[in-house]
Amino acid sequence: EVQLVESGGGLVQAGGSLRLSCKASGFTFADYVIGWFRQAPGKEREGVSVIRNFDGDTYYADSVKGRFTISSDNTKNTVYLQMNTLKPEDTAVYYCAARDNPIATMSPSTYNYWGQGTQVTVSS
Repeated sequence: EVQLVESGGGLVQAGGSLRLSCKASGFTFADYVIGWFRQAPGKEREGVSVIRNFDGDTYYADSVKGRFTISSDNTKNTVYLQMNTLKPEDTAVYYCAARDNPIATMSPSTYNYWGQGTQVTVSS
């Protein structure tokens, strides 16, 4: 059974940092593309960052470039999202998702498996 479990969300002041973790199980982790997505109230789910575990290539939404860093530890089947210089507009539920196609994409509809999400709230 494929499982993705996010952790690390919370409440932080603007300018602060959080690190999200996504622990995966039930599939060959190193073969997959893993993405972080977020959904704010009343808004569509959007791609934040993606990593291709088999070659380490990373991709970021323009809104988080230079502030967020995605990384992967294939020995722990875990993907991380380091979020620095957080802004109130980063407030959302953050989800990780896995895709068994080697093409990296920010489109949520192309991902096969999803975690339950973790809330990130940034106060001003």
